[in-house]
Amino acid sequence: MLLIPAIDIKDGKCVRLRQGDLTSNISVFNEDPVEQARQWVEMGAERIHIVDLDGARTGKPVNLPIIRKISEEFGDDVEIEVGGGMRTLERVEKTLDAGVDFVVIGTAAVKAPGFLHDVCSQYGGSVIVGLDAKDGIVMTDGWTKSSGRTAIDLAKKFQDYGVDAILYTDISRDGMLTGCNVEATADLARAIDIPVIASGGIRDLDDIRKLLDVEYDGVTMAVLGRSLYEHTLDFKEALELVKNHKQNWSF
Repeated sequence: MLLIPAIDIKDGKCVRLRQGDLTSNISVFNEDPVEQARQWVEMGAERIHIVDLDGARTGKPVNLPIIRKISEEFGDDVEIEVGGGMRTLERVEKTLDAGVDFVVIGTAAVKAPGFLHDVCSQYGGSVIVGLDAKDGIVMTDGWTKSSGRTAIDLAKKFQDYGVDAILYTDISRDGMLTGCNVEATADLARAIDIPVIASGGIRDLDDIRKLLDVEYDGVTMAVLGRSLYEHTLDFKEALELVKNHKQNWSF
């Protein structure tokens, strides 16, 4: 399992939200996202998950210069995936041109599947779809509107477009440190043939153990956010747990 530290950027700073709320409960954990990326790389990260929160709000690549700097400094050492405001082919192109390995498309994938199809046609191998669900139903527009579609239905549709992975978030748990919704994540993974990235609520090593139990169902990656920043999960310990699990399976 690939453990992916998250860096959410707002106003040029590394922050964390609770349940995606951009108006309150914003915690600043590092004034310098580049320095934060360096810390994760030095600890052994193989991929970093970056969200341009200002880009998600405005639809413009507000923090692209910071993302480009992270890519220039660490792109040879880690893969980088970026989400937030990926609503046009131009935005996708500029992000990938900044040295990013994967773009994460959320609301635009659900509301404009033709756009997602075009992105997959042009940039296949670099496309992840983020499905943010509440009670199994995908939400859009900053988690304020219901799509009326289940995560499983949409994931099946999008895998046929050539999407590389599905990033699944239970929004009721995101940023709350209440534990990952492993059951729903595994159900989704078993329903499709592409990898699923777990996200939302991961708190500690027990959550990592639960995710490792469903790794062979297709939950092959996990994004780690507030748990790392509030030290309820030690990244090096989590990496060691994954390493030992892999070695045990190799026998």
